[in-house]
Amino acid sequence: MAELKWFVLYTTSRSEKKVAQRLKERGLEVYLPMIEELRQWSDRKKKIQKALFNGYVFVKTTKPNLWETLQVPGAVKFVNFSGEHATVRQEEIDTIQRILDTGVAFETDGSEIAKGEQVKILGGPLQGMEGECVNKGNSDYFIIRVPGINQNLLVSIERKFLQVV
Repeated sequence: MAELKWFVLYTTSRSEKKVAQRLKERGLEVYLPMIEELRQWSDRKKKIQKALFNGYVFVKTTKPNLWETLQVPGAVKFVNFSGEHATVRQEEIDTIQRILDTGVAFETDGSEIAKGEQVKILGGPLQGMEGECVNKGNSDYFIIRVPGINQNLLVSIERKFLQVV
C-alpha cells in the first residue's frame, strides 16, 4: 500500500478555500494555513481571511491518487522540483500550525536565506522549539523553513529568548 504524504497542490488565483473545501468533501485530509488581515478600502476597513501561502494547499494523499485530486475545479497542478512531486513533512505542518495557533507576529519570505546558527527558544509561546536564527536588517529572526514550497516563516524573537545549541 502506498504511503500517505503531504503533497503541495497549486491552485488558480484566490481559490485556495474553495479547492480545500472540495477536497474535504471528497474525503481527503487537507491543510490550508489561513491568516487574518485588515484590508483598507476607500469607504471601510474589513478583516479578511487569506491563505498564508498564496496559491498553495497541502493535501495528504498517496502518489497514485494525485491525478484524481487534480480533477477538482480550481486545482492546477502539483508542485514539482527536479521532476519530483514536492512533499512537506508532518513536522513542518505541525510547526506552521503551532505558529498560527500562538498568534506570534511573523512574515513569509521566499528568498534564499543562508543557514544561521542553531538556537532553542527559551520563553514565550514557542518555547522549546529548535531551529535557525538569522539576522535580517536590524532584527533577529527565528526561521522555519518549508522546503516543499521554497518558503520560510520568519518569527521576530529577541536575542535574550534564544539559546545557541
